[in-house]
Amino acid sequence: MFIRVREDIQSVFERDPAARSGLEVFLNYAGLHAVWGYRIAHWFWSRKMVIIARTLSQITRFFTGIEIHPGARIGRRFFIDHGMGVVIGETAEIGDDVTMYHGVTLGGVSIEKGKRHPTIEDRVVIGAGAKVLGAITVRRCSRIGANAVVVKDVPENSVVVGVPGRVMDKNGGQSEGLPDLDHGKLPDLIENQILDLIQRVDRIEHEKSSTLKE
Repeated sequence: MFIRVREDIQSVFERDPAARSGLEVFLNYAGLHAVWGYRIAHWFWSRKMVIIARTLSQITRFFTGIEIHPGARIGRRFFIDHGMGVVIGETAEIGDDVTMYHGVTLGGVSIEKGKRHPTIEDRVVIGAGAKVLGAITVRRCSRIGANAVVVKDVPENSVVVGVPGRVMDKNGGQSEGLPDLDHGKLPDLIENQILDLIQRVDRIEHEKSSTLKE
């Protein structure tokens, strides 16, 4: 338990330049408090003590603004930055070294029993406000852009942006080391579409002009 706590605190220093001391991180990072609360609740959930688990989960939600169902499965060094408004559903699975920003939802699209929430593999970064919905898989080392809505599987080492989410780059993730947090370098889906439209119009006008000259 103490090893995991130490790992979590260290992961904050590696991914958040605002962190200045271990005590500051321990006392003031709601994302860490939410993860620690989840782990305690998950311990009770895995032993079929559902009421205690759900109650602890709701208490954690009250104090942190982050809702993690105790039935979810979360790996090591999971970092929620800021965190307010994060929702992680019951059958969600999260790998190691995943980074998630505020307003993210790992939600379901069905009321049927069974697997209905996403699987997030190792070293994925999910930007603020993104929604990852359904029993889909986001493969390792991918990045989900802010406010993207992802409803289909994401290949390994990809960049996804837009509504609905589209894979814009299959080699744009972070294959080694820590996740790449530079969302300012993500592709602009709307800009790319506008540029493509302009190029098509230019091509049509050029072809029309050539036809008239003939």
